[in-house]
Amino acid sequence: QVQLVESGGGLVEAGGSLRLSCAASGRTFRYNAMGWFRQAPGKEREFVAAISWSGRNIDYVDSVKGRFTISRDNAKNTVYLQMNSLKPEDTAVYYCATDQNFSDSAWRTRDEYDYWGQGTQVTVSS
Repeated sequence: QVQLVESGGGLVEAGGSLRLSCAASGRTFRYNAMGWFRQAPGKEREFVAAISWSGRNIDYVDSVKGRFTISRDNAKNTVYLQMNSLKPEDTAVYYCATDQNFSDSAWRTRDEYDYWGQGTQVTVSS
């Protein structure tokens, strides 16, 4: 059974940093895209960052470019999201996701992903 488990969320002051992790189990995800999405209260779940299986293709939403960095360790079946210079508007539940495709793409759209984690709360105080 495929399972994604996020960790690393918490409460941080504006300007601070957090590192989210997403550990995948059930099978290898070496050849699958991994993505991070977030959902704030009352808002749609939105794309944050994605990385292709090779790591050659990476994409970010404009609002996090230069502050967030996505990376992966295929040997550990884990994807990371390093978040620096956090802002109150980054407050949300953060979800990781993976697909069942084997193309070397970094998907931005939710429909491309087949498996989702349960989410981890990130709260940034002003």
